[in-house]
Amino acid sequence: MSHAESPRYDGLLLLLFALAVLLGPVILAPFGAGYPDLLQKFAIYGVFAIGFNILFGLTGYLSFGHAAFLGVGSYSAVWMFKLLSMNVIPAIILAVVISGLFALLIGFVCLRRSGIYFSILTLAFAQMSYNLAYSVLTPITNGETGLQIALDDPRVLDAALPEGELPLSNFFGLPMNHTWETSLLGMDVQFNVGFYVCGVILIAAFYFAMRLFRSPFGMMLRAIKTNQNRLAYTGVNTRPYALAAFVISGMYAGLAGGLLASTDPLAGAERMQWTASGEVVLMTILGGSGTLLGPVLGAGVIKYFENIFSAFNKSELSAIFDFLPESLREPVVSLVAAFVGEGWQLTLGVIFMLVVTFLPGGLMEGFRRLFGLVRRGGGGAARTARVPAE
Repeated sequence: MSHAESPRYDGLLLLLFALAVLLGPVILAPFGAGYPDLLQKFAIYGVFAIGFNILFGLTGYLSFGHAAFLGVGSYSAVWMFKLLSMNVIPAIILAVVISGLFALLIGFVCLRRSGIYFSILTLAFAQMSYNLAYSVLTPITNGETGLQIALDDPRVLDAALPEGELPLSNFFGLPMNHTWETSLLGMDVQFNVGFYVCGVILIAAFYFAMRLFRSPFGMMLRAIKTNQNRLAYTGVNTRPYALAAFVISGMYAGLAGGLLASTDPLAGAERMQWTASGEVVLMTILGGSGTLLGPVLGAGVIKYFENIFSAFNKSELSAIFDFLPESLREPVVSLVAAFVGEGWQLTLGVIFMLVVTFLPGGLMEGFRRLFGLVRRGGGGAARTARVPAE
């Protein structure tokens, strides 16, 4: 067992990860990302990316259909809100169970092929699911309008509400949108119930993924990625292992979909589009496929750009570059404006291109290289300091 896989290292990693998540409102407030809606997205899409990484990072199977499980999880959660209760726990449980069953069905068919054929099959299933939700299964999905809660829903376990008042999703009676604000270190920091529910689930999902990575099952998945044919020649049937990884990954996606519906009780077919599947692929590759922290980091970077960089406009840029001479300010603002606002995806594309070109292992490889340079630099300084004594 390597030092990086020792129980002590894993315990420290989990502790640091949990602290970073729980202190997210404080850590991200200086970067303009400390508000509840964005923090919830960080946590939810972190769960989504961790689950996708279990399939792609460990087995090498590239799925372009994981948005189908995200959508199924959302629809399942909203139906639970409509029929049973606005408590998010039953909704999340149903989302995970239904998504797992759906993943079992799709995986059983798609895993008969590998490589690009597997990827195309998953994409086809995702598009079929999108079209079914959009136009065929409208009694279940409410079509293009989307499925949402209504005043006349039965909600058999909830107490009656005042007439004309829509219920709120809650965590054992505490509204998910409940937010309290305080001042820390001269900053206004917002703490939100919905974020902490999502954050605790993110920590639990990270812990489960860590245990899976270190388990014999995880080693078998890595062997499938390294050389599946060699395993087959030795008599090992790899399909059950790959199917189990596919189902677990689908359940993670369903969990993320259930959390999306828990923070905003609405489910639409757009969550099942192929672009959502492509987004989680980008998250995983950008952060570092096959690593524990990479997918969460990649999800955070993409959601940060989507929500922060897309909000900049020319007037804000002019204020930022106000220190420049007027003759130089306008050209600079015009140039930067192409990479923010509606052009934020251009900036993300440039970053993704640079990472793939120079850091094939994603941002986590960059951190490892930087840490290695720091260690070598520190070691060199220590050796230099010992020379006179010797």
